[in-house]
Amino acid sequence: MVLFSPAAGSAAGAHQGPAGSATVLIYHHFGDARYPTTNVDLAAFRQQLAHLAAERYHVIPLAELIKLLREKKPLPEKTVVITIDDGYRTIYTNAWPLLKEYGFPFTVFLYTEGLERGYANYLTWSQVKEMRAAGVDFQDHSYFHHRLANRPGGMDEVAWRASIREDLARSRAVLAARLGQVPRFFAIPYGEYNTLVLDEAKKQGYEAILTQDGGAVGADTDPLLLPREPILGREWATMSHFKEVLGRVDLPLTPLEPGLAPLVNRSPARIGARITRPERYDPESFGIYVSERGWAKARLQDGIVAIPNQRPLTRPMNRVMVSAREKAGGRTAVRFWMLIAP
Repeated sequence: MVLFSPAAGSAAGAHQGPAGSATVLIYHHFGDARYPTTNVDLAAFRQQLAHLAAERYHVIPLAELIKLLREKKPLPEKTVVITIDDGYRTIYTNAWPLLKEYGFPFTVFLYTEGLERGYANYLTWSQVKEMRAAGVDFQDHSYFHHRLANRPGGMDEVAWRASIREDLARSRAVLAARLGQVPRFFAIPYGEYNTLVLDEAKKQGYEAILTQDGGAVGADTDPLLLPREPILGREWATMSHFKEVLGRVDLPLTPLEPGLAPLVNRSPARIGARITRPERYDPESFGIYVSERGWAKARLQDGIVAIPNQRPLTRPMNRVMVSAREKAGGRTAVRFWMLIAP
């Protein structure tokens, strides 16, 4: 996914961070050049942590952010949460020493099959327990790490739901047995979801479900569909990108068009959403990004921002982003969601 925003945040916004907004960061590999698309160079990672410290960001535990959202309490200004997916060994060898140095809390979402089978690239349960004893938070990233929103060939919806349910239940059981506590939070493998995946995850009782959609967390953010900003690769691990995502704010939307249900009609008449508080934004700044189409300027009309769609969506998966510029302060407001064809 290439993210293009027509309303880049001001330098002040990027450095000062938005009031009442949080950024949840997502990492994978640390200092492991074998995985260039999901790795962050250690020098770059140290620079990012140093920036958070120097600019006095409030780096808080994920559980604290979820508590604030659920209790409808204001988010502290300049709030950041650090999350790491999969459970690779470089978390222990490379990332944890730096995070300890800066005193930053973080959450690791574990792909439990990788640990259970003792894959060399992954943490061991002994390392997990050592880190957990030191205060590191470990949560659920599924057992098999499958693309849950892709229905396997030959499966009807009943069997598909059952396969998701069994995967999540198995992972929760492993984590409960290994760590003595049922996981509270779930990060969706590959960040790919639809209403069916979300429904089955909610039935497991998670307090929060995290995606890999970009964007900020605001007072209107649903804890059961929490966006995270990926920090990885060559472009998305740079300091310029890091500062840019810290300056974004949430753009509340409802309803979405098309919505999160599996996309049966690949030729929706339009793509867009109703803006919850349209008076906050420059009406000339709205844009809509669709993965296979790129960015298009969009008009605000009767509180709705949309672009016409005149040909079928051919990709099995698209991310949609609506963006705008706040009138006060000029910060970039964004909201993402996914369109996945069955």
